[in-house]
Amino acid sequence: MRREIPLIITFIAGLVFVVQYFIPHPPFDAFEQVFTNWFAIVQAFAIWLGALSLMKFSMLKIRRKQKDWFMSVIIIVGFVVMVAYGAYDGFAGMHASPTYSFRDAGTHFDWLYQNIYTPLTSTMFALLAFFVASASYRAFRARNLQATLLLIAGILVMIGRVPIGDWLTSFMPAHYQASNLATWIMNFPNAAGQRAIMIGIALGTVSTSLRIILGIERSHLEG
Repeated sequence: MRREIPLIITFIAGLVFVVQYFIPHPPFDAFEQVFTNWFAIVQAFAIWLGALSLMKFSMLKIRRKQKDWFMSVIIIVGFVVMVAYGAYDGFAGMHASPTYSFRDAGTHFDWLYQNIYTPLTSTMFALLAFFVASASYRAFRARNLQATLLLIAGILVMIGRVPIGDWLTSFMPAHYQASNLATWIMNFPNAAGQRAIMIGIALGTVSTSLRIILGIERSHLEG
């Protein structure tokens, strides 16, 4: 029964969730709100489960003095400080205003968020720019026909997004100038490729969902 009960719950929940889209009448039309509430509850527990798991592995890393264990100390300290100030601001303002939130401007939590978390996020994305440039260099190397087409399209789009592009192609007809070529590439070949990818993702999602609902895919029950 250890596996049968989760499979039965998954099958019933998945079936009801699908049926409510095709039968918009009572009681099925009320299931969406019920599922939304349950999803919020499950997500709240999942967040705490992930946070506690992070704390556990960070403490183990510190205890075993593994590589970069000092970073785990920063993780634990940062987590404890943010939770403590969030709880303090939340309890302090419970009776101040019905609409009060610990995330409001001027709270300790907001100060930490704006002055520590936000700059760290900006730094991370700034560093990602170098990885994107490195990956682009490797992807745009004209090793074959597909890579060559990608390189040409990338160059045309980049040139078409800056004023110098139209200046360099000003002698050509309007439809063949850099900005119009870049717009055409983004609106037609790029959009077609994105739609194909989205269709593939949708078909893969449906396939995986059916395998889970029917109990064929049971990897989520392992462990």
